[in-house]
This record gives sequence, structure tokens and C-alpha cells, in this order.
Amino acid sequence: MTATPIPRTVAMTVYGDLDTSTLTELPAGRSPIATHVVPAAEKPRYLERAWERIREEVAAGRQAYVVCPRIGGEDAGRPGSATDGSAGADTDDPESFPGQDEEDEDAAGPRRPPLAVLDLAPALAEGPLAGLRLRVLHGRLPAEEKDAAMRAFADGLADVLVATTVVEVGVDVPNATAMVVMDADRFGVSQLHQLRGRVGRGSEPGLCLLVTETPEGAKARDRLDAVAATLDGFRLARLDLEQRREGDVLGAAQAGRKRSLRLLTLLSDEALIGQAREEAAALVEADPELASHPALAAEIASLLDEEQAEFLEKT
Repeated sequence: MTATPIPRTVAMTVYGDLDTSTLTELPAGRSPIATHVVPAAEKPRYLERAWERIREEVAAGRQAYVVCPRIGGEDAGRPGSATDGSAGADTDDPESFPGQDEEDEDAAGPRRPPLAVLDLAPALAEGPLAGLRLRVLHGRLPAEEKDAAMRAFADGLADVLVATTVVEVGVDVPNATAMVVMDADRFGVSQLHQLRGRVGRGSEPGLCLLVTETPEGAKARDRLDAVAATLDGFRLARLDLEQRREGDVLGAAQAGRKRSLRLLTLLSDEALIGQAREEAAALVEADPELASHPALAAEIASLLDEEQAEFLEKT
């Protein structure tokens, strides 16, 4: 059960024997979330207004998150942190760099390092959010410090939590109504959708502001516009699939152009794949061991080694 299927999961609903049930209503007790792109480079005033909105929420007795793609300090040259020019896909590691620079060939020139929690938090405390109670949260903190920061925020003892994606899942603070995602273009579609799910969890509507310096018309900007345009996780998953591809439906790769199927792609052959699935199901139902189709059985055996067969049995 997921709000944001990964590309391979979306592909398996077509390629494989996987049915879907879609829940289109918000869970009980949730409020709608408004999402807006903040083009900081083109319109600096919009970024100023974003910080004003945070102050307004706090003045009304509510709380806010500020999310950065990097911790800062020791992670500056770590592989996958993007400061070395690398860019990883979405992953379960909350501190890994999830941007998609390799898909943004239309970005002009080299990009600056992504913003970091340890740099931004003091700048906010001395600047646009001066006077507010800020706490910092990231995966490099000792467990007791992480717990203390999260507990202080949940108990209303902090106004703003400046964090990495450690807040992406499992965080439920109904009084938190606003989120500013810095360098939002550095995050994947699914991750942005998960992040904004941290607000709007109470009676007050949520606000998510996606701050970016990417120009209008760039692929990364289009991605953010798409996230801002819908709360539908399946529509966003489809966009994720279009941009990251489905990976290997006969293996474990969750995204990417490496795949075992050579002649078909989900994006252009969805109808044909669906028809083939129906015919395959009928054939297997009539002849489970493929005794009447030795050539087909041999071809399947040649495609699937023991490890792949075991993997498919599990899925």
C-alpha cells in the first residue's frame, strides 16, 4: 500500500499479475494541501514571501518544516551527496542525494552544491526567521538528539524544524501546516509527494512551497510544476515512470533504462502488453506446464535463471 508507487511498481501493474485498488479520498482528519513553485532566481520576492508565510503560520499558533537536500559539513564530498556532481535516484537512505540531474540536460551550466541544513538553519535564525524557535534534525545526529528534536517539535516547543528527508515518512504533527522545500528540483517526484504529506494532517489546510532556481522550461522545473498541479499519487507515479523509466521488470532494478525486455516499452506499448498478458494468462490456465508449447517453455527457461525465477515468485 503506497501513496507514491515507484516506476517499477507502476510497470508491474501492466506487465505482471498485479491488480490495483485506488483510494481517492483524503484520510479522515486530513486537510487539503496547496502546493506552489517558488522561482527564487527569477523572482527573489517570492522567496521573501515564503518566509513571511512561515512567520504568519507561526504567529497563528502553527508550525512549519524547512527541508534541505543535504546535511552539510562532513557530507560535502561524500559520494551521492551531489557535491561531486553525482546524482542518485530515490532511495530508502534518507540522507542520500535524490536529485535527477542526469535528466536535466537542458540545465544551463554547472550547478552549485545543494543547500544544507547546517548552513541554512543559522542563516534563517539570523535572517528571515529571526526570533522563531528553530530546531535542526538530520540523520547524522545521535539517536537521543534526533528524538529530542522531534519530540520538541511534536510538543510545540519549536516553531520550525529545519531538516533533511528524515521527516519524509513516519512523522505526524497535526499542528505543522507549512513546508518549504529548498532546492526542490534536487528531489524526485515521489519524494516531494511524500514530503508534503507531512503537512495538512490536522484541521488546518496545508501549504507546501517548492523553492527552485531552475529556469522555466527546464525538465526539473516541469517536474515541480507537475507536483504542484496535483495531489494524485498515481498521476505523479506515471510522470516518475516517464522520466525515470521502469527498470527491470524481471529483476530488482526499481528504475532506469536498463531492462531485460528489448522490444517493448510500457510508455509506447501499453495496449499491446495488456493484450499479451491476457493471452498469456489464458494459455497458462489451459496448460500450466506448457507441455503443448515446448519451444515457449524452452525460451522462458533460457530467459530466467534460478535467481530471477526465485525473485519473480516472491513478487
